Amino acid sequence: CIGMGQSPKSDAVSLRTFNRNFYGRSGTLSAGIYLVSPEVAAASAITGVITDPTTLDYADEFEKEQSYIDDSLIYAPSKNPENVEIVRGPNIKPLPVNTPMDQTIDKKVVIKLPDNITTDHIAPAGAKVLPYRSNIEKLSTFIFENNKPHFDEVCKENNGGIIVAGENYGQGSSREHAALAPMYLGIKAVLAKSFARIHLANLVNFGLLPLVFDDKSDYDKIDEMDELKIENVDSLYNSFDLTIENVTKKETYKVHAPISKEDVEILMAGGALNYIRNQQ
Repeated sequence: CIGMGQSPKSDAVSLRTFNRNFYGRSGTLSAGIYLVSPEVAAASAITGVITDPTTLDYADEFEKEQSYIDDSLIYAPSKNPENVEIVRGPNIKPLPVNTPMDQTIDKKVVIKLPDNITTDHIAPAGAKVLPYRSNIEKLSTFIFENNKPHFDEVCKENNGGIIVAGENYGQGSSREHAALAPMYLGIKAVLAKSFARIHLANLVNFGLLPLVFDDKSDYDKIDEMDELKIENVDSLYNSFDLTIENVTKKETYKVHAPISKEDVEILMAGGALNYIRNQQ
């Protein structure tokens, strides 16, 4: 599922029993992926071609091994957590924590994306990236690498930014890294025609403001590196409607936040971790 191990050769086809066939998910960018059942995969592995498993002969009975649960390595949380030292290797970094939401967001559009951007586009999988899943600083250097190489450098040069996207932004895997790493790079808002549901929740949980165009044709009026300004963000407490000013083009767009009242509290705190901490 995570796109590593036994990658097919270039321009080849592989059969996979997981539920993802996004671009590059097999570990080979030019290879095709056919999603099949375990039965089809097993039959095809035996015959060497895609095979209907009902056409093969099988034994009538199979022996099932007895299974057991080994929880001997699971320890209960300490009753004195302040005395616990977390030992981290050089590739394990603490989870980045966002700052409270600014009342004015004034940033450049650091990337403009088409429809149906997946979380694989945002935070790629594969053997090259996966060793850094617990190192967001390093992982952030791979964000959008197949859409805009050196995206992380653009964010650093502009002190973060705003992402603009088309329909169904963030579809696919629910991986939180697709919101966490952009947050680390200073992304403050994502403006899209529409969002995939789980990624929308992840954006809120990490304190990135999700916004949807009232008029989807306004998407075509925005270019990369346009300066966008969103004022009075705390007005979300009263209304989910906001106005974005395109400072570069001297025009405005009506947008709304597809969120709940509780989401507003989380966003203003800078994400769920800050929100929960503030409740204590």
